This record gives sequence, structure tokens and C-alpha cells, in this order.
Amino acid sequence: MALFGSRLFRLIFRTITVDNGGEFADVERLERSVLTKGKRTKIYYCHPYSSYERGSNENENKMIRRHFPKGTDFGKVTAAEVKRAESWIANYPRKILGWKTSEMLFREAVAAL
Repeated sequence: MALFGSRLFRLIFRTITVDNGGEFADVERLERSVLTKGKRTKIYYCHPYSSYERGSNENENKMIRRHFPKGTDFGKVTAAEVKRAESWIANYPRKILGWKTSEMLFREAVAAL
């Protein structure tokens, strides 16, 4: 969030869709800004066992698993390894994006704000 500030965060991340994992249980805290204490985004939950409601998320998970297979001990994964995986995913051209990368489209969208 430090990269965008609280105003841009609200414009960029108007909604966030999550599954029903325990890490998303405190919806009020997730929606509230640490800086302004006001609401910063709206959280929506998918239906349990309905991965088709989060198709892009499931595809992203597959990309992550190329670098970190199930069972990976993240206590042994370095920050540099995570950064390399993040960069590869963000700069991977995708058919659904007109063969652009998510990084390219994100920068275009932020610049348009």
C-alpha cells in the first residue's frame, strides 16, 4: 500500500474476491484502512467448492505451483525466490489479455487514474 497511498489503493482495489479460508475471516479488518480507519475496499466471498467463480485466481495458483509445488516449506524459500516468481508471473503474456502482461495492463490502468 505504501506504493500507492490510501487514495489510490481505494481506486485500484475497489473489490477483492476471496475464498472462505480462515485467513479471510475478519472481513471488517480487511476492508478497513490502517491509515484512515475508513473503509478502503469491499470483500466478496465465493461459494465454497466453486473454483469456477475464481477462474483467474485458479490460473494464477497454477502459475505459482510451477515455482513452488504443493508441500513447499516456505520457511526455506528466500525472498529473492519469491520475487523471481512474482516477476515471472507479472510479466507472462496471456491470451486473455490480448497477449499483454498483467504488469503492462496494471501500469496502464494506474496511469489512467
